Amino acid sequence: MGSGPSGAAMKLVAAVMIFLSMVVFLGYMMIWSMKSTNTFYLHWWPDVLKKTSSTYLGEQGTTTLIYAFPILFIATIGSLYLHLEKKYDHDHSTRFISRIILLKRPVITKGPLGIVSWTELTFLAMFVALLVWSMYSYTHNMFAFAALEAAQEKFQVWEVKLRSAALSLGLAGNTCLAFLFFPVTRGSSILQLVGLTSEASIKYHIWLGNITMVIFTAHGLSYITYWSHTHQISQMLKWDKFVVANVAGEIALLAGLVMWATSLGRIRRKLFELFYYSHHLYIVFVIFYVFHVGFAESCLILPGFYLFLIDRYLRSLQSQQKVRSVAARILPCETVELNFSKSSGLSYAPTSIAFINVPSISRIQWHPFTVTSNSNMDSDKLSIVIKREGSWSHKLYQILSSPSPTNRLEVAIEGPYGPPSTNFTRYERLVLMSGGSGITPFISIIREIIFKSSTTSSKTPRIHLICAFKKYVDLTMLDLLLPVSGTTLDLSRLQLQIEAYITRETESKTENQNSIRTILFRPNPSDRPVSAVLGPNSWLWLGAIISSSFIIFLILIGLLTRFYIYPIDHNTNMKYPVPASSAFNMLFVCIAITIAASAAFLWNKRENAKETSQIRTTDMSTPALSPTSLVYETELESLPHQSLRQATTVHLGQRPNLKKILSEYKEEKVGVYVSGPRTMRQEVAAICSSFSADNLHFESISFGW
Repeated sequence: MGSGPSGAAMKLVAAVMIFLSMVVFLGYMMIWSMKSTNTFYLHWWPDVLKKTSSTYLGEQGTTTLIYAFPILFIATIGSLYLHLEKKYDHDHSTRFISRIILLKRPVITKGPLGIVSWTELTFLAMFVALLVWSMYSYTHNMFAFAALEAAQEKFQVWEVKLRSAALSLGLAGNTCLAFLFFPVTRGSSILQLVGLTSEASIKYHIWLGNITMVIFTAHGLSYITYWSHTHQISQMLKWDKFVVANVAGEIALLAGLVMWATSLGRIRRKLFELFYYSHHLYIVFVIFYVFHVGFAESCLILPGFYLFLIDRYLRSLQSQQKVRSVAARILPCETVELNFSKSSGLSYAPTSIAFINVPSISRIQWHPFTVTSNSNMDSDKLSIVIKREGSWSHKLYQILSSPSPTNRLEVAIEGPYGPPSTNFTRYERLVLMSGGSGITPFISIIREIIFKSSTTSSKTPRIHLICAFKKYVDLTMLDLLLPVSGTTLDLSRLQLQIEAYITRETESKTENQNSIRTILFRPNPSDRPVSAVLGPNSWLWLGAIISSSFIIFLILIGLLTRFYIYPIDHNTNMKYPVPASSAFNMLFVCIAITIAASAAFLWNKRENAKETSQIRTTDMSTPALSPTSLVYETELESLPHQSLRQATTVHLGQRPNLKKILSEYKEEKVGVYVSGPRTMRQEVAAICSSFSADNLHFESISFGW
């Protein structure tokens, strides 16, 4: 992290932060592994409860201390660490944890789990072992008293054991639910700390969601079976004010089942909007889950959902701002490149993704797309590429490609969200394999290598791009590899080899392929440049939001408990209704997050006002464009693309022999990146896993739709 005494000091500080975070996390996981044992419930829990329970926080103070505080502490420390790393180490080259997590040598390439690396398989096995252990420990301890309870309640022993098993399933399901929201927190400092992005972590959310719903469904069905056999079916309509609210649990389960059913692969792909809208039932699920178990018990899942709420609220604040659309380039292959004005302080890594909303098409639909511009080369511009493939992108293409296109495109953006580490220069060669629009992440990677080769004396990796397209006209997407820039690009040091495969055509077709149509949008005073929602020091602000909002939350529930609930309840949990207390606590979580996040957002908005004003002044001083100047044609032959075309070999009517290509690079340190259809990613993963060489680093890259 930098050089000199300050750099050494920052390295030491960062090392201490990582060590402290790891110690706290190991302690947190130890609590989860011991939670199902008698040692925890009969010895540890009573002792901790006695020492931490107070007239201000009550029992929920203890559960907050044990389950919520450690993760929020790690998230805060992680934010500070990422801030220091961004400030002193722009290449992200010293993160130890990310080097461990990013060991992506695939071990499973096909099946319901998708492509799974050794690291992922190890952690998955450990998590499943924790679930099995928890389930065994809960049932073993409860079954020991089954005969005695059956005699007292005049039930059969198997019925009591069924009830115990049902309760054990519910308790084990909490373990899954506690981690469910971490992978979908896009601006998560915890994910970034371990070298992950939310896009790459979606599969973990899917795994956890499936396991959670299997366990909770079994939990609900077991209780229904028990009530039916013991003639207590009326329990299904019971909403107890002091113990467990069965009706609330049933509502939460129904909401979860709807989300689960609509997230199945076939339904999600064919009826995505149904999946998208029904997934908002997570709000109903969480609210009624809290009513079901009480807020004190739901503190087990609080940290993950708390961080998700902060992220979701910040995203909503950013999405309210309309960004300044500069221009659109229409390619002959029915592909659009959108260009937006960007704040100079916004930096992002290659392969980053931004979520786009176009109100003229749909005010509620958000779609992710890969950012193709380079924040080093384009300090004032952010670009994304959209290929006409779905109904939403089809409507956008129609709007922009019409003979009389719009002179203004209103767009809102969330993000961009990028990977924590993109040190591609650690490889001798990059092998980039793409299918169709999967080439878009590689545009940003190649532009990054172009920048480094042009501005630094260090050696850059050789690049071998293998791209497969359906039609010959799709080759025009290769022209996006080089940015439209006022500066002359020095490609002499760029060692680039491109092999393009046209799978469905055997003849070259050059008509309508030598021009790109460009539309210039008129500026609007209300539009703003794309900027980080919390400014250049976003990680520092995020740490402040997490810590300050949590303090505000503790103060609010402390005042409520001490001066309103405690005089009635006296810490018995049997006088003041649990649902009312839970409702207050959920409200206070929202209030605390809203206050802290809004304050940080407004402060940064004020700081960005000066730069925004300068951009507006520049826009307004630009001479007004006549309608005829809004659209013009760009001849590709007039641009510096000749060296790029010379490096390209086109194979007509062929598919790439991926195994043969990769077998040629067993003697070099190679980074293999694949982006495209699932079958292509699985094929490359299987090939890499079949090689015994340790020089191949495999990674599957997510790309926008």
